[in-house]
Amino acid sequence: MGEPLRRRPRPGCDRGGSASGGRPESALRRFAKRGERAQNKLAFFRTKRPLMTANFLAKAPTGISGLDEMTMGGLPKGRPTLLCGGPGSGKTLLSMSFIVNGALRYGEPGVFMSFEERPEDLRANFTSLGFDVDDLTKRELLVVDHVRLERSEIEESGEYDLEGIFVRLGYAVDTIGAKRVAIDTIEALFAGLSNEAALRSELRRLFGWLKERGLTAIITGERGASHLTRYGLEEYVSDCVIVLDNRIVDQLSTRRLRILKYRGSAHGADEYPFLIDERGASVLPISSAGLDHSACPERMSTGVASLDSMLGGEGYFVGSSILVSGAAGTGKSSLAAHFAEAGCGRGEKVVYVALEESAPQIIRNMASIGVDLGRWATSGLLRFNAARPSYYGLETHLAKILREVQCFQPKLAVIDPISSFLSIGSGREVHAMLLRLADILKAHNVTTVFTELVATNLRRDEAEASVSSLMDTWISLRRLEIAGDARRALCIVKSRGMAHSRRVREFVLEDAGFTVVDEPLDPSITTLRQEPGA
Repeated sequence: MGEPLRRRPRPGCDRGGSASGGRPESALRRFAKRGERAQNKLAFFRTKRPLMTANFLAKAPTGISGLDEMTMGGLPKGRPTLLCGGPGSGKTLLSMSFIVNGALRYGEPGVFMSFEERPEDLRANFTSLGFDVDDLTKRELLVVDHVRLERSEIEESGEYDLEGIFVRLGYAVDTIGAKRVAIDTIEALFAGLSNEAALRSELRRLFGWLKERGLTAIITGERGASHLTRYGLEEYVSDCVIVLDNRIVDQLSTRRLRILKYRGSAHGADEYPFLIDERGASVLPISSAGLDHSACPERMSTGVASLDSMLGGEGYFVGSSILVSGAAGTGKSSLAAHFAEAGCGRGEKVVYVALEESAPQIIRNMASIGVDLGRWATSGLLRFNAARPSYYGLETHLAKILREVQCFQPKLAVIDPISSFLSIGSGREVHAMLLRLADILKAHNVTTVFTELVATNLRRDEAEASVSSLMDTWISLRRLEIAGDARRALCIVKSRGMAHSRRVREFVLEDAGFTVVDEPLDPSITTLRQEPGA
């Protein structure tokens, strides 16, 4: 057998020695040389090869709260978007908002062409959203065109094409220099025709015509039986497809929105609840609930001086979440009312979400302990949002609170009580909703007090709704029985980022308000007891 293969040394280099035949080269020096060669290669590539630059897809912002975040900037500019959904899902309203927002906010005039609703109905619909159609028309920012199509008056004869629609739409676009177009709805345009091949050909031609003109278009379509739309072609030729749904669960209606596809762009792919009210449409992107909110070192008063002293003398952190839990009658709402009054006294806006009592009832009850919320409501610093939990679904409640925060821009908020949400959802559903709510309020730097009704006979799914782990500060209120007298006590279970008292302290609710008693309770009677079934 021949000799085994061995690695031949490079010329001029002895084994264990340097290239010059001197002393052996150390491992550290060899490593340094290897790093130097790597740096030289990197410098070569940097100077000889230009860095690749990303080409981002141009987008047209919709101006609809939450939707631009989901689409990461808006709809594809100069391309068609299909908006499909069943009756009452919000297709026409979203299309209107897109057109008018483009004209008012982004300097892009628009054309709204309808094949179903009459001009006077369209104007009334626009006006209901706060848009002055006549003014926009006079300023040549908007054209509202109604094309009357009666199926009974349509007779098929020869080849069918959309040339007349192209001429009419093109004239409207050229008249005001429109950049945006909404066509509502595509089914009405072909309702009286049965030649499927001709329909598909003209649909392709319509989408191609819009692209050639560089128009950012929304085309609405009704949901089909086996496809997203009736003809099953629009979703394939559209660059962006948005699906709307009006869902009924346990007799509660919730609108949802999903971006099915978006060519050339990343986007939120989940279902998102969206809200339609007198202010228009808004979408609540669940992805916005994250952990990227800031942490403010500033503090604010709880509204109760003796409680401030238990929290290091300065109160809550600004932008934090506070949980006040306890049985019925322990003073949860009273403590929250002091917090709201103190904020208004500093000139800060406060939103009070009441889930069990009306605003007049809360104002009357709090006046009995010296808290005058009525004057702050009259001044405009305090805004009540009262609604029974069963009036909306969980997602709608979440969307309405977010809308209130965006429009009113409060510094403080009270949600009283969060346990009421268990009447319309399971423990896990409520927990997920409250998680998003707490994160959204933190992202807006809103200091929020959540009250929670606690009972001893909780079912397992109700116990899962506990949000104490999500809160920065947790104050537990309980009842005590001392020598036959019913008393109240509180304990600060936790307060992240600050030193705080760990003693159980008695408090009283009197005409002067909420006061923590200075004298500590006797250790032999400080066991906090919850009344059965409370």
